[in-house]
Amino acid sequence: MAAFAMAIMPAAAQETYENAKISWSDLNGTARYVGMGGAMEALGGDISTIGTNPAGIGLFRKSYVSLSVGAVSQADAENFGGGKTTNISFDQLGFVYAGRNSSSSFINFGFNYHKSRNFNYILSAADGLYNASQNKQTYLKAKDDWLYENPSNPDFNSPYIQCNQLDAVYAENLLYDPTAQYTWGYYEANGYTMDRRHWGYVADYDFNLSGNVNNRVYLGLTVGIHDVHYNHMSEYIESFDQGTPIMVKDERKIKGAGADIKAGVIFRPIEYSPFRIGLSVTTPTWYDLTTSNNTYLSDGAATYTGDEYDFRLYTPWKFGLSMGTTVGDFLALGASYEYTDYGSLDTRYKTDDHYSYWTDSYTTQSESDEEMNRHTSETLKGVSTLKLGAEFKAAPEVAVRFGYNYVSPMYKKDGYKDGTLPCEGSYYSSATDWTNWEATHRITCGVGIQIDNVNLSAAYQYSAQNGWFSPFNSYSSWREPYDELYDPADDYDVHAVKLSNKRHQVLLTATINL
Repeated sequence: MAAFAMAIMPAAAQETYENAKISWSDLNGTARYVGMGGAMEALGGDISTIGTNPAGIGLFRKSYVSLSVGAVSQADAENFGGGKTTNISFDQLGFVYAGRNSSSSFINFGFNYHKSRNFNYILSAADGLYNASQNKQTYLKAKDDWLYENPSNPDFNSPYIQCNQLDAVYAENLLYDPTAQYTWGYYEANGYTMDRRHWGYVADYDFNLSGNVNNRVYLGLTVGIHDVHYNHMSEYIESFDQGTPIMVKDERKIKGAGADIKAGVIFRPIEYSPFRIGLSVTTPTWYDLTTSNNTYLSDGAATYTGDEYDFRLYTPWKFGLSMGTTVGDFLALGASYEYTDYGSLDTRYKTDDHYSYWTDSYTTQSESDEEMNRHTSETLKGVSTLKLGAEFKAAPEVAVRFGYNYVSPMYKKDGYKDGTLPCEGSYYSSATDWTNWEATHRITCGVGIQIDNVNLSAAYQYSAQNGWFSPFNSYSSWREPYDELYDPADDYDVHAVKLSNKRHQVLLTATINL
């Protein structure tokens, strides 16, 4: 077997479906915030609002320290690839310093770490996964002269014009004709499995300055730093009546950091009413990321290819509207709405360094990957998030909480991963599969107990989401039916498999009022 190597190109950008994973956020934070479904943007007074409506920190009248830990369990999977379906998680640590400016006004400073994205997820697709031979599809592409820049004299180190990295590995090492017996005796595959383990996280570090003006208007500004650690490992296997099964093992990492700015306001429109309205806006997160991958192909022997490159990713703007009120000292009610247009996700490749005479330093320039961004706009769409929450004081020291989240789908139903795009995000793609996830439903509850200056809280979250998994895109021959070389068997239809992602989270938080 010949070893495969692809030339490293100077400009590179990532792919739509991988970028969408980085841009998405979970419902996570303190147990009080999660127990109320996150619907605290207008109520404020909880450190987790530092990342949604920063004005919520302006409602603190005392300094405060908070620590949260928990466990997340996937309900519909089995352990795979060293990954476990249940994982302990350190979710939040922060403090607020409340500085009294007058009898009714405060200027507060806050800092909070929280895990905004937990990537732990195990995907298994076998039942219903049929007609999914990657080798057959690559063979058909080669038959139609779609793989190489010069089909009559293919160069495996030259750019591939109509395929991704995995196609290139198959093209060099296999290309078994699925309709005929070759030297190794392979026939068309009769069984397929796909298993993937995702793990890692996005950690948010938020720095906040907020104010309270006469207990009527609350203002806040947060600067956020985001630390990305994403990993996945997958195994795709084609089985045959005769011969050794083909296994493709793919490993990918994405690491890097980004920054954003959040601004918010909360105000009471009626002076003597506890009813509040909140408005918030979050800038794009400007990510600078590095991705790397290794791909192993085995059918009794093995090949390997690896690559690494830098790219930038700018997430969409986010807008929020919220309302909240209290009834006496025993009931708090909150509702929030957020909107983000993921179709405007901006994938960018780095160009060159620009020298500044003013600072005597170089800055790296970047440009939008127009081809990938067009694909993103055709694949992703605007997402609405609705949060509802309530807190009831069963006793002066005991609070009971309930919440609900609805998140509309990010993916269009006809969205797909396009490995033929003329850009590096496709050339370097080492995975051909994708999942179009549907709406997310989250149900939460919790309890809090106040003991002097210490509050102990617990929360439970159940999250459910369905989706459709495709191992790779269906292939249609470019030849017209009247072409004498056209063969209807060259049109290869691949069927999607229904998946679910059901997760349970238990969260514990300890807070101290200083």
